[in-house]
Amino acid sequence: MSAARVRHALPADLDRVAGLAAEHAAYEKSAPPAPGLADRLARLLFGPEPARLRCLVAELPDGTLAGYATCSPELSTWDAAEYLHMDCLYLSADHRGLGLGPLFVAALREEARTLGLSEIQWQTPVWNEGAIRFYDRLGTVSREKLRYFLPVEESP
Repeated sequence: MSAARVRHALPADLDRVAGLAAEHAAYEKSAPPAPGLADRLARLLFGPEPARLRCLVAELPDGTLAGYATCSPELSTWDAAEYLHMDCLYLSADHRGLGLGPLFVAALREEARTLGLSEIQWQTPVWNEGAIRFYDRLGTVSREKLRYFLPVEESP
């Protein structure tokens, strides 16, 4: 995949990114994204407010988008410092094992450097053995935690 590249997403990429996100949700046995994901992503990435989200895409030589990664700066209270939180990294099933993962990691490292951040953090499901092997080969350190979700209901 030497001619493949990882680049920042463009507005024209968002329909495909939304499709990849739907594949990602299915892969992780989660509910699909709500309709209108491409529009919501456009507001976060390219809206009038400063970008809160960053999206990278893996583009093959023929222009096909084979995967995406999203990230944003977050804060660590214990370190009193910001880090880059990678929310998603996904490659379509037929594009795994082709060397795109290391391209994403290199691009995410560059994104963190550009933002003046010294660390990247992320999570992966405990059953995702392929991803865990990939991350372990990178020399990463894992910490076990449970991730909780709490819907915020409207006030009465």
